[in-house]
Parts: sequence; C-alpha cells; structure tokens
Amino acid sequence: MTNSPPFLPYEILPFPPYQPVGNVPGMTTPLPERAGRRCHNVLNSIAATLYFSPDLGRELDSLGIKDSDGAYFATRAAAMGAVGPGTVTATFYNFSHELVASHVPAVWRAASPETVLAARERAIDTTLRRLLGDEGVASKELAEAAELGLRAAEACTRSARPLYAAHADLPVPDEPHLALYHAATLLREHRGDGHLAALLEAELGPVDALVSHTATGRGMTPKWVLGTRGWSRTDWDAAVVRLQERGLLDAEGELTEAGETLRKDIEARTDRLDRAPYEHLGAAGVERLTELAKKPLLTAFAAGAFPEGMIGKG
Repeated sequence: MTNSPPFLPYEILPFPPYQPVGNVPGMTTPLPERAGRRCHNVLNSIAATLYFSPDLGRELDSLGIKDSDGAYFATRAAAMGAVGPGTVTATFYNFSHELVASHVPAVWRAASPETVLAARERAIDTTLRRLLGDEGVASKELAEAAELGLRAAEACTRSARPLYAAHADLPVPDEPHLALYHAATLLREHRGDGHLAALLEAELGPVDALVSHTATGRGMTPKWVLGTRGWSRTDWDAAVVRLQERGLLDAEGELTEAGETLRKDIEARTDRLDRAPYEHLGAAGVERLTELAKKPLLTAFAAGAFPEGMIGKG
C-alpha cells in the first residue's frame, strides 16, 4: 500500500510529572497539558499501521480492488456504507475530488462495504500478529490498553462527526488486539472529524492545510502529498502563494510567526474539541493508556510498519 493516513504520528513524548489527586464526584481529574493529544498520537499511529500493510493490499486485491488508492478509500469509507465520491471527499478532506471520483463508487461494484469491512478485519488481525508477534498480541498489557481505549471512546460524540459515527456503529471485536485497533480507530476518527472543523474555521482548504502542515516539519513531505493525495505541483504552488499572501509563509516557504501561531491554534482547538474521551478516562487513565500503547507502537516501528522518508519538509 502506498497511501498514508490523514494524520501522521508525531509528538510521542513522555508525560510531564503527574501527581494524582482525588476525583470529586461528577468531575474529572485535570489532564496535563496536551495529554489527550499525546495519547491520540500513539493510538493513531497504531491505527495507521493498517494503511501501510501488505496484508491489506492482498485482502483488497483478492476482492478485485487492486489499486492502492481505491483500496485506501474503500477501507476507510466502508463503515459509512456505499457512499459516493462527494461524501468521501468531504470526510477525508485533503484528497482531490478527481482522485476520489476515479475510484468511488467503482470500488463498491467490486466489493460491498460489508465485504470490505470483513477483509479489513482480517488484514488488521494478520498485520498486528505479524508486527507484534503472538506474545505481544496475547499480552495482558495489550488487553488492558484495549479496555482503556474503549472506555475513553465511551465519551465520544456522534454529532457532526461522520467518520467517527460510522465506525461507532460497528461491533466491538472480541479479541483484545482487534478491540484495541477498534478503539484506536474510534479515537482517531473522532479527533479527525474535529480537526476538520478547526481547519475550516482557519480557512485552510485541503492543499493549504497540507502545505502549512508540511511547513511545520511534522506533516508529509511534498513528494508524499503529491504522490498520494491527487494534487499537482501547480496546485501545491498555488497554495504556497495563497499562504504567502495571508502572511502565513515567507518567501522561502517557511512558516512566519503568524503561520506558526495559526498551526498551534488549530491543534489547540482540535484538542478542545477532542477533550471529552480523555477527560472521561481521567489523567491517570490517559497516562496509563499512552504508556501501554507505546510498547506495541515501538515494536511495530521496529518491525518496519512505516515507510522511511514520509515525514518532514523535504
């Protein structure tokens, strides 16, 4: 698979020192700054392993969906049913509509959403077993992480969050490693839907958002964007000009002070829109979930779950 997920792993950092305090009934323990974001970044990275997995490619290929772009769109959109290209473009946000429309709804003629979801679960199973090994999949720590992730997701909300809401209607798998993946997907899509609201408020269209994110050094490289999102170099250059005219990029294409502030504000607003599941879990639970999920993530990284050269400004 050559496609990458819309939100990429970064800021997987240690928590600041935390002193537990007693919870007051009806209230949650205050979270350390960006604790929810850190937890999300770890879980999001676990969820992202699927989209780079050769197991997914084989599963979708056997259904007649042989193109990697079509496989990505089908795999992530299947929870919404046999939706059209407009819905996929709207919910995925940073892909060109022309690229989406070249694969959707054709993918549903090859395989129904229900068939794709079943293939996706098989791919998740084989991917995690291959990356983590039987011992890792069967560990008590992984089972605990799944329990905590599902508990956090209890506080997610469906309103104005179409990708989250669609996945929330899916059954929770019985096996812990699949349940952890399900929880990670719920939390990933919940934050992602909120992130799009923050981008709209900041008046950053799909390419503007990609260009400004890349300029932070934490987004995909222009090469990855142009190879996976369906935009042309002309589209990219036009977005650079728009951002320069807004005073967000300088003449060299680097973020200005205003640009850096805007990107920080977008992440902070996304944090606020996504705070409910982590406040529900509480500070100690968030810290525990983050630490538990780091181990399988680092194991997956070491096993080659992600391609090199994907993140950065180059």
